[in-house]
Amino acid sequence: MKVMYTAQAEVTGEGRKGRGSTEDGRLDVELSVPSGVGGDDGPGTNPEQLFAVGYAACFHGALKKVAGQNKDSVEGSKIDSKVSLGSADDGLTLAVELEVTIPGKSQEEAQKLVEAAHQVCPYSRATRGNIEVTLTTKNG
Repeated sequence: MKVMYTAQAEVTGEGRKGRGSTEDGRLDVELSVPSGVGGDDGPGTNPEQLFAVGYAACFHGALKKVAGQNKDSVEGSKIDSKVSLGSADDGLTLAVELEVTIPGKSQEEAQKLVEAAHQVCPYSRATRGNIEVTLTTKNG
């Protein structure tokens, strides 16, 4: 792999309850544990929320890239993401749902763009075969 960019972050405190920040100071967040996993639902964010935003942003970039390569536009598109933390026989696991809305496209056109984006998105590539990722396509 030829490294193009590296994000560097630090977490202090008690893991899921503490503080997370990036070395450049652009992100500095309080971390809290949701009540659904035994926490106090404090005011901070959590790893699943951060992953949901990161995956959606990455996927949206991939969608715009594949559309541009096809001389197409996905103007007004949006990605709604859900990241679920659950338990399995061998421990905790994640599942992702991405709902992709692309206005002005037929369902078939939108679906083709979403499938192409799923092949090139680095988050999709990293999770493929590891966790369940469900894609839903809407044509606005």
